[in-house]
Amino acid sequence: MNNVREVEVVVVGAGQAGLSSAYHLRRTGFVPGRDFVVLDHSPAPGGAWQFRWPSLTYGKVHGMHALPGMELTDADPLRPSSEVIGAYFERYERTFDLRVRRPVDVHAVREGSGGRLLVETSHGPWATRALINATGTWDRPFWPRYPGQEAFRGRQLHTAQYPGPEAFAGLRVVVVGGGASGTQHLLEIAPYAAATTWVTRRPPVWREEPFDENAGREAVALVEERVRRGLPPRSVVSVTGLPLNDAIRRGLADGVLDRQPMFDRIEPEGVVWDDGRRVAADVILWATSFRPAIDHLAPLRLREPGGGIRVEGTRAVADPRIHLVGYGPSASTIGANRAGRAAVRDIRRLLAEEPAAA
Repeated sequence: MNNVREVEVVVVGAGQAGLSSAYHLRRTGFVPGRDFVVLDHSPAPGGAWQFRWPSLTYGKVHGMHALPGMELTDADPLRPSSEVIGAYFERYERTFDLRVRRPVDVHAVREGSGGRLLVETSHGPWATRALINATGTWDRPFWPRYPGQEAFRGRQLHTAQYPGPEAFAGLRVVVVGGGASGTQHLLEIAPYAAATTWVTRRPPVWREEPFDENAGREAVALVEERVRRGLPPRSVVSVTGLPLNDAIRRGLADGVLDRQPMFDRIEPEGVVWDDGRRVAADVILWATSFRPAIDHLAPLRLREPGGGIRVEGTRAVADPRIHLVGYGPSASTIGANRAGRAAVRDIRRLLAEEPAAA
């Protein structure tokens, strides 16, 4: 194990949460490359944004908040969000000399020696006194299972693979999911497709009132309560409802957003309900959200019986060396900024209390 490199803090992930955390580490005296390292498995700056479909322009992005210390200004609303945010993140990394290492895959985090954590990666191991996990959810798309799914003769794809609306020209498309992605996909696809059908497990909740600071705090508190109890986090959007904007109103008026209850099974030619109703389909698009990408933390046995990691603030209750930023209540962009600052504050306190082993 002579090739193990030692640092004070390892940051896993260089999306909004990881870069915010790295900024606050550097700002409070940690030196990039010597005291901390940022490991990112993506091929380029931009976090999950670099993988978004071209038709998701910056003007359609909801709630993108600037990283700490550098505003995102003069962005062209018609330019793909992947390009706008990718360029912004690249400039941010360069300006603050964060020295992100990529592409580096983190395979496992386990107990090391001398009270350190051992971070096993595709580029060798790191020993660290603390770890900020900022891996987000993009790498773990959730695919529900329904009877007959394997027999479907058409194409099935997830939001993570969405290529843009033109790919659905002339096809009959079933969109599954009641979140923001599902409604965006429907509104884009409808002008191209031969037919669209929208199905969700629960009726959508439309929010007409403005989403102000008080509403935001209440939503975050609901998500935070779940992670405090060790339950898997839900997205902030899941408790806020969907904004009833002009595009949504048009979709409701023209029938594109005519929500149907979830089908019961899938047949080779489409989907079926137990009451006998059938809808023929060439494509099923699963806009069914994502799960936290935390499997590499499994050796530390942080999960509670409820299936999630119990967190106080950003700190894993089972191991105070681990902070989860961008998890649960800090999954929003502004939440990730605040959580990055809070995690660094706690880590500085932890390292001051526990001197490094000789």
